[in-house]
Amino acid sequence: MPVSYSKDLRERVIMACVAKEGSQRQLAQRFKVSLSFVRNLLRQHRANGEIEAKRRGG
Repeated sequence: MPVSYSKDLRERVIMACVAKEGSQRQLAQRFKVSLSFVRNLLRQHRANGEIEAKRRGG
C-alpha cells in the first residue's frame, strides 16, 4: 500500500521552489520524487496554502 510523503519533505520542496533553486523537474530529481508530485504539491500550496497529504481510503 502506498505511503504519503512526509510533511518535512513537502516543506523542503516548497521552500526550494520559493527560493527558486531550480525548475520543477530539477527539484523532482533533487528530492527523488516524481514531477507530477511536485506539480500537484505546488498547485495545492498555491490554491489553499496547505501542504498536508490528502486523506486516503474510504
